[in-house]
Amino acid sequence: MIRIMICDDQAIIREGLVTILSTDPEITVSGTAANGEELLAVLEQTNADSHPQVILLDLKMPIMNGISTAKAVRNRYPHIKILVLTTYDDESWVFDAIRSGASGYILKDTPKDDLLDAVKGTAVGDTYVDPSVAGKVLSMVRGEFTQIPSGLQDEFSDRELKILLLIARGYSNTEIAENLYLSPGTVRNYISAIFSRLGTTDRTQAAIAALRNGLIRLQDI
Repeated sequence: MIRIMICDDQAIIREGLVTILSTDPEITVSGTAANGEELLAVLEQTNADSHPQVILLDLKMPIMNGISTAKAVRNRYPHIKILVLTTYDDESWVFDAIRSGASGYILKDTPKDDLLDAVKGTAVGDTYVDPSVAGKVLSMVRGEFTQIPSGLQDEFSDRELKILLLIARGYSNTEIAENLYLSPGTVRNYISAIFSRLGTTDRTQAAIAALRNGLIRLQDI
């Protein structure tokens, strides 16, 4: 069972998401919050074993917005994944959310089935970026990471570089395992080592770090 918390300042949105998510037998909503401050208070009072695996997080909220909340959750509770669910597809919002620790970014008009798939994928470490904003992410990556530092590539094996490329292409662990004829457990071990070496905590950040450091090329994604 995947535990989810919803953080959104609009009560009608929270109630709607609870209704939608509750239709899936693999998902349970463990709580809701109206802003980041309220969310952090709930997490602080909750035993770590009962923490949600995924937080559905709005960006524009009073008291403590989604960007600040994502940073705080990443610093205090790195085991919790953050899936941004917002109406904003502006480039600055997208990139700030990813930099702050979000594992995925989807819009509130996302179809129900895609939302459920994004939640389940995020829970197991996959990355979901709404197709309507994926191009914006790649454009920002292209514009920001034009300088390629040297040396880091030597720290990664050919297989690790291939896994990084597949991560950037949006492959799941299962798909990577099938593509490279590895067991899912071996893939998880590789990805854990890659995250550690890059200093990242999720697949989106790893892909961006790999592009920034010249480990993969944008044209190959």
